[in-house]
Amino acid sequence: MGGPDQITARLPDMKLNLTTLIATSLLGALPVQAVNPLRTENLLSIDNGTLKIGIDRDKGASITYISWAGYPKNMVNSSDPGRLIQQSYYAGLRLDRSADGQSKAWSPWTWNPIQGGGVGSWARVTEFKRLDENTLYGETVPKLWDMPNEEASALMRQWTGFEEKMPNVAVVRCEVVCKREENDRWGPARPAHQEIPACYFTRNFSVMKSYLGDGKWRDESQVPGPPWGKTKPPLNAMAFFTPDGQGIAVYSPSATQIWNFGPHGRGTSDDPAAGPCMHVAPLDLVKLGPKSTYQFRYWLVVGNEAEIIASLTKLIQAHASERATLSDP
Repeated sequence: MGGPDQITARLPDMKLNLTTLIATSLLGALPVQAVNPLRTENLLSIDNGTLKIGIDRDKGASITYISWAGYPKNMVNSSDPGRLIQQSYYAGLRLDRSADGQSKAWSPWTWNPIQGGGVGSWARVTEFKRLDENTLYGETVPKLWDMPNEEASALMRQWTGFEEKMPNVAVVRCEVVCKREENDRWGPARPAHQEIPACYFTRNFSVMKSYLGDGKWRDESQVPGPPWGKTKPPLNAMAFFTPDGQGIAVYSPSATQIWNFGPHGRGTSDDPAAGPCMHVAPLDLVKLGPKSTYQFRYWLVVGNEAEIIASLTKLIQAHASERATLSDP
């Protein structure tokens, strides 16, 4: 994509800019078994009879469960801490911290707090509750992605609920509060792409479309990555469907950049714990400083194509002008 925050990473036979770094980082550097396959879920969910959505205390209070009337199976991929549907942010310089135990696969790396956790470890949740029958709340101390078990100097908050009078729609409000030292090793604020949010679905949601409005779609295609495909949905809405027509759309009106998207691995697995998956990440370009607070909202819309179109039409009419907020107290 280029731009003021373009940097490169050392990966076999390729050099990647930051949008690819963002996508690649959340695939996980270790196999699933390295992050404790015996961990039991501690799921808190809300269910309105049409849509069920859940967050997991053991996985950073990230969204780990989504099902609905037309698709009663969980479709969120949770095979490692970099998957899920979660918050993910980038700031500062890329540092070689290998002497401190930084993962060789992710060195050098930026300050990269991940809601789900870091390489081989899950994040710590400090609050985890149901605010009312339609709203879940989680507060998380994220991990730095590039280190095996290092907490980031940050706090993430998330409110997950249903959109009023739209039973097939979830609305999610996210906030990150940066608590770095002013003169730490990562340095001052500089432009970086932020995932708003990072989403990983089961591999069977393989039909990819950008919504154009007026009931029209643009088909998207991409070979398995990373590197991911890049596209700019004109209305900031993109959907992923199964071959039989059930789907989920991500609507992120605060996105200002080209989105990352595409499959990882091959096949049509519907197993949330499988390695193959589908990925999408709307992106915003933000200068996160050591003491920044950044907030945004996004919506998840489920159902068949007609149901998704009807809901996206209402959401776009109501929220197309919404933008993320950034403060540096």
